[in-house]
Amino acid sequence: MRVSVTDAKGQLTELVRRAEAGDEVILTRHGHAAVRLVPITAARDGKTRRALMQAMQASAAAKAADDTDAARSQDFLYGDDGLPQ
Repeated sequence: MRVSVTDAKGQLTELVRRAEAGDEVILTRHGHAAVRLVPITAARDGKTRRALMQAMQASAAAKAADDTDAARSQDFLYGDDGLPQ
């Protein structure tokens, strides 16, 4: 939905409700898009953030513990003399 800034002044409450409901609300100035109204997502509480961080750390630890040595991961590309094969 596109609304001019002038028209939006009188219906701001309704435009905010529509944006919160998921509608795309774009305010225009002289026929050109100027502003988009979007809802703010709720911030996560500390407990949820902590659980998310622990899950990420566990995932990273599992990936790092697969016993592959990064320093030797591409040795198959080189011969015994150290030159590319």
